[in-house]
Amino acid sequence: MAMGSDEEPGAAVPLVRLNHVSFQCASVEESAAFYQRVLGFQLVKRPASLDPRGAWLHGYGMGIHLLQRGSDDPDAPPVARPPAAIDPKGNHISFQCADMGLMKARLGDMRLEFVAARVRDGETVVEQLFFHDPDGNMIEICDCEKLPVVPLAGVAAAGGLPDLWARVARDVHA
Repeated sequence: MAMGSDEEPGAAVPLVRLNHVSFQCASVEESAAFYQRVLGFQLVKRPASLDPRGAWLHGYGMGIHLLQRGSDDPDAPPVARPPAAIDPKGNHISFQCADMGLMKARLGDMRLEFVAARVRDGETVVEQLFFHDPDGNMIEICDCEKLPVVPLAGVAAAGGLPDLWARVARDVHA
């Protein structure tokens, strides 16, 4: 749906929070067990009208919906396994964490391959851990709430995102 000319980007929308993410899985059982064991999600009841080859999990105020890959198409190609390298710049879902040291130890104890990274903004340092689920979906665990959310007011009026990135580059190199 196209935005009307009188609507401003970022105008108030009655959204409340992220409800769920949905992933197709090579094995719903394996993926459900992963999200329960590694991240502490709980299996919850799904509506009876949905394809029985799926699972819903809930935790931390949000859901993860899993659907057996190929349930609509038995000839669907197999799901690719995780890429050889974990790329923190790839598409991912991120979870806020209250104790990064504990989470890092947990992943290590579970022998899950992960990449640790840091983001710095002045004196603020954000810790990040990236890893894959059984289907290659990237997961980030972070303490990102350390970074304030600062709206970039007037981005559209100042020429849009290309101008914004030019100003960011100038500020970084200043």
